[in-house]
Amino acid sequence: MAWPLQAGTLRRRSGPMDQRNFRVTMSMVELMATEDDPAKALGPKASRASEIRDFARSELFERTFQEGMELVEETAAYLDGDGRRDSRLLSRSAALAYAGESMKLTTRLMQVASWLLVQRAVREGDMSPEAACEPRYRLSERAVEAEPGHPEIPIALVEHLVRAEKLYDRVVYLDRRMYLDDAPELDANPVLSQMDRLEAAFRE
Repeated sequence: MAWPLQAGTLRRRSGPMDQRNFRVTMSMVELMATEDDPAKALGPKASRASEIRDFARSELFERTFQEGMELVEETAAYLDGDGRRDSRLLSRSAALAYAGESMKLTTRLMQVASWLLVQRAVREGDMSPEAACEPRYRLSERAVEAEPGHPEIPIALVEHLVRAEKLYDRVVYLDRRMYLDDAPELDANPVLSQMDRLEAAFRE
């Protein structure tokens, strides 16, 4: 919006009242400039909420959601089918190791699935981005663990564990970037910039 404010006119004015009018006018100019750039008017919290909502609607999230849910289904089918059959053939010590590793696997996948379902709830409008920011929805860093050491552990279980841990680490990265890291400084297109960084992380 163009303002009928000329430098020459301002120079011709003087006195306390004119200076006050000038300050009021400039405040109005700054307000209009902020209204022209909604990102500046939103502030850090609302900017983060906007990024969370955009991520939930992104292709990156859709791919991650599909991958996560497919892995959950594949793992459930394995544990209820071939895995159960294989576990019955194990020695006592191997069966105990199998039980521990399968519990760790299901726990990891349930954590990932819960996080993904929260993002989908944001996308569908069933949950606000602000609610998704609550600490109870955050994921904890995975402790570095050795691979299953028992030689009798079925290779299929090990493969599911490796896939689940890789997916968990990627989702933790997304969780940190979207919810815990400091909001990025505003640039020409902050949402695009954030999405580019997330995409780049998933290509590594």
